[in-house]
Amino acid sequence: MADSKRSELVGAVETRGIEPVPDTERHGHAGQMFWTWFAANISLLGLPLGATLVAFRGLNIWQAVLVAVIGAFGSFALVGALSIAGKRGGAPALTLSRAVFGRRGNTGPTLVTWISRVGWETVNTTTAAYALLSLMAIVFGTKQNTPLTLVCLLVFIACTLLISGLGHATIMWINKWATYVFGLLNLLVMAFLVATVDWAKVLHAPAAPLSAVIAGVGVIAAGTGIGWANAGADYARYLPRNIPGGRLVLASAWGAGIPLVLLISLGSLLSAGDASLAQASDPVAAIDAMLPSWMSVPYLIAAFGGLLLSNHLSVYSAGLTLVTLGVRAKRTVAVAIDIVITLAGGIYFMLIAKDFYGPFTTFLTILAVPITAWVGVFAVDMTRRRFYDPKALMDPRRSGRYWYNGGFAWSACVSWFAAIVVGLLLTEAKTSDTDVWFSGPFSHSWLGTNGLGWAVTFVVAAVAYRLLLPLDRAVRAEAAVRANDTPPADPAAPTGPADPAGPAEERMPA
Repeated sequence: MADSKRSELVGAVETRGIEPVPDTERHGHAGQMFWTWFAANISLLGLPLGATLVAFRGLNIWQAVLVAVIGAFGSFALVGALSIAGKRGGAPALTLSRAVFGRRGNTGPTLVTWISRVGWETVNTTTAAYALLSLMAIVFGTKQNTPLTLVCLLVFIACTLLISGLGHATIMWINKWATYVFGLLNLLVMAFLVATVDWAKVLHAPAAPLSAVIAGVGVIAAGTGIGWANAGADYARYLPRNIPGGRLVLASAWGAGIPLVLLISLGSLLSAGDASLAQASDPVAAIDAMLPSWMSVPYLIAAFGGLLLSNHLSVYSAGLTLVTLGVRAKRTVAVAIDIVITLAGGIYFMLIAKDFYGPFTTFLTILAVPITAWVGVFAVDMTRRRFYDPKALMDPRRSGRYWYNGGFAWSACVSWFAAIVVGLLLTEAKTSDTDVWFSGPFSHSWLGTNGLGWAVTFVVAAVAYRLLLPLDRAVRAEAAVRANDTPPADPAAPTGPADPAGPAEERMPA
């Protein structure tokens, strides 16, 4: 226990893996979630995301701001709500998911989540390498070539590995203080970008139909909070269980919402006068071209730092997810494995692929479906579960509490799979109108055209799981045992009668 406590010191390597955190080692406050999600969202990738609202959806600036507020605040409120599970169980999200899907049934959601993390890391790494290449061209007069590209990729990956490898305590400390530095740099850059806005075109842009606004909300939600929904518990697991859940929701929503709304709104402003940002294969260079030459260095430093803050969170979660998936390695080794795969993805994007944001958008479109299906099932389970058995979460035996039927909780697994099928029926994944990767038979319906396949997926998953739960005898039997459980989760801590409904301030509506 002494080693695990020392690992929670800033600068020390976190030795804890996915095993639940005992109550005696819990610490911190809800405000940490504010800094966590603020740091994750100050990267300048928010600018091209906002640009797509105007260039591809035809929104005017007022509609774009409204879409940004609803999509960003709403999706990260969901992230905060799901992070309550981390506070309750003291474990990463996908480890807690074993209690919902069963030990074997949890493999599907965990694998999809890991792939999602690797994708986000590859996007961050590639964009940061572009920023570093541009910075070196300005400072040293170098030109982009293959060896230099590899060096830039390795520099960013080394920085990510250092922070993610050290772990939770260091990440939380860096999130707060680095956000001040890079946040201020971003504000400076944004002030100069505002000066380039073509206000005549912005103020006279016609409004788009309601369907485009609805679709825009879906784009922002899928591109921001939905991608992080299955990571919230990873950072809340060290928090004391007596922190009100509502504070986690508010801290997460405001922490992510503030920078996202500013960046997305500015991207919309810029695109109203020039659609090139939304179509740029190198968004870093496209934004740099809009600034005075003397602003390039601080801008590129801000871009690099913002992407690093986002990437180390994603890599940290990916390491935990890889261990949950069954890789028998320490958390630090799992992080290193993830980094190697990310490097390969960065090489592909920068040296092989011809288009950057085409594959990125396609990646988001496809993975938003299974991730949202997991969110729907997991959220419903949270309304009925206030306790996760710490020993059972780590127990791989067939006699384990969360083994259910052959390792599967069929009610959750069937609901997850059915929701994915329905979501894909409404989904079209393409890099361009002439390069369609997948097109569901109902992708051109009103729901499909307006990008609401992910929303339908959530509803189907939640409703199906709610209806199937009473029919799943193994899950009902586990719930009957749970009614007699006595939190806290630390077996060594004093125990007593527990309120099965949990603290009043964190209860979620049924």
